[in-house]
Amino acid sequence: MGVSLHGRSVVTRTLMWIVLIFFLVVSLLPFVWLIMNSFRTNYELETAPLGLPSRLSFENYKSAIATANLPRLFLNSVLVSVGAVLLNIAVASLASFVFAREVFKGRDTILTIITAGVLIPIISFMVPYFTMITRTHLYDTLTSLILVYAAINLPVSVSLITAFMKSIPKELEEAAIIDGCGFNARFTKIILPLARSGLATSATFCFIYAWNEFVMAMLFTSSESSRTLQLGIRFFTSQFITDYTGMFAAIVLSMLPTVLLYVFLHNKIISGLTAGAVKG
Repeated sequence: MGVSLHGRSVVTRTLMWIVLIFFLVVSLLPFVWLIMNSFRTNYELETAPLGLPSRLSFENYKSAIATANLPRLFLNSVLVSVGAVLLNIAVASLASFVFAREVFKGRDTILTIITAGVLIPIISFMVPYFTMITRTHLYDTLTSLILVYAAINLPVSVSLITAFMKSIPKELEEAAIIDGCGFNARFTKIILPLARSGLATSATFCFIYAWNEFVMAMLFTSSESSRTLQLGIRFFTSQFITDYTGMFAAIVLSMLPTVLLYVFLHNKIISGLTAGAVKG
């Protein structure tokens, strides 16, 4: 019986690893194909889409940087993403502190309405956002993208940060009140430092969204001076020709910041996502 149970355990683990490896390969294959083809020529890509590069060349990366003016687009994306994150976290942290630590009539109802925003399709906001942006004369500016991206990510940020702040023991705050701490001191000196993981998680999600967003950037901007990196990649396609390998090189460069951000903050992101899952 012991041998039989042991044999079943080995078979189960083997099948589990086969399934995991299969999904790992399926997930990584497009990424590997993208990187591989960023070092090839368009002729090699058209004649053998799944082939290997004949030689390791960085010409596509040099061409992408020079032709598409990637440094300027990269700077615009950094300004928009960082600005959206700072504004989003500033508003979401204050709102989350009130929802998590204060008691008032209608608190749960208001929080439910805000977090329900994650269920509304982003595309449904396009018309009202465009109307407000044009009437405030912010069209074709980076400021418009910062405001829109920060607002779109508020429901997710408020939900995550509120859950994390609720998991902080109330005894710490009560002791601070006894010592004479007011609202501002409790927020800045106690709750905010202890909620770093939740803040990092929300900031990462907001940054990734702002960095990769395309539709809103295309709607609210028109000139190259306010064009973001994702929008600039679109111009590798023209009416008569498409520089696929140059586009692939630009896409690889555009993915680096979000990949590096997750690599350095993945521990805080995981702890932020699991906040509030276990009480006590």
